[in-house]
Amino acid sequence: MDSGQDVFIMGVDMVARLALGFLAVLLSTSIGAAQPVADFYRGKTIQLLIGFTAGGNYDLSSRTLARYIGRHIPGNPNVVPQNMAGAGSLRLANVLYNVAPKDGTTFGMVGRGISMEPLLGTDAAKFDSRRFTWIGSVSNETSVCVAWRTSKIKSWNDMLSMPFTVGGQGPGSDDDMFTNMLRNLFSAKARLVAGYPGGNQINLAMERGEIDARCGWSWGAIKTTRFNWVTNKEINLLLQIALQKAKDLPDVPLVMDYVKTDRARQILQVILSRQQMAWPFTAPPDLPKDRAAALRAAFDATMRDPEYLAEAKKRGLEVNPMGGAAIDKLIAGLYATQPDVMAAAKAAMMDSGK
Repeated sequence: MDSGQDVFIMGVDMVARLALGFLAVLLSTSIGAAQPVADFYRGKTIQLLIGFTAGGNYDLSSRTLARYIGRHIPGNPNVVPQNMAGAGSLRLANVLYNVAPKDGTTFGMVGRGISMEPLLGTDAAKFDSRRFTWIGSVSNETSVCVAWRTSKIKSWNDMLSMPFTVGGQGPGSDDDMFTNMLRNLFSAKARLVAGYPGGNQINLAMERGEIDARCGWSWGAIKTTRFNWVTNKEINLLLQIALQKAKDLPDVPLVMDYVKTDRARQILQVILSRQQMAWPFTAPPDLPKDRAAALRAAFDATMRDPEYLAEAKKRGLEVNPMGGAAIDKLIAGLYATQPDVMAAAKAAMMDSGK
């Protein structure tokens, strides 16, 4: 071997050694960054708080996630779900923001409309939605208006021409906000009966004939928990409340089809943007950055976990996830809405006393 070859081989060897050394530094840096997170979570229990009563889709979605997300969090902590219902999850949002520990050991599922409460001027909303540590949303969603089979309300035209009662949970819940929206923007003759602790209680009230209808019920939740009501024709599907129709509801009218002005369309764009982050998980603000990143990464990994996906499919849960960063962007856009449009959206979702 001549000297030129020796120099070449030595040069290649040196480059390889330098590359390996650089790779070792990178690995040790990333392991060093991840290790404190694993050390923190190892042996701990994370509380997953659910802002709704047991038995509904928020509850089912949360409990399904709780069984899998811990395996993707460094240190593999236990994740224990617990219901904390109240005011359409407004109670939980306040607890997460103001009371819960800001160390990554508590997060929760809140209603999709909760992020808008401060923008709507709701006095009970003691938080800034932009500061929450948004972890991710399992899927988008279409909400619907339904009426019990014995109700005189059978169609959209009936909703506009005949008085009827609708059940609600409280400010921030889809049931209340969407009912108010239909009254204020379209003159639907709905009377809101608010104060039910959860969706199951609204369903029971409808079944007993205490109320006629429910507006703001997730189509995904119906398919998961009450699809027999559809197949047995116990309920009539009156209206879809979303920006686009659900693919499996081609014959149920969409609220956007009845919009007559650009102004009303702008208002509905603001109100219905929540449907894009339909099943959102969030943690308190000001979490340590490495733990916040770990929770977001664990959520994303869970959404790809074959065992989680198999159980979600078995339970009828749709999985079309939105990551935490995308939710941040969506909420930032809502906060940047022109004041006059936001004021009009707020007025549309408020109880006008009609």
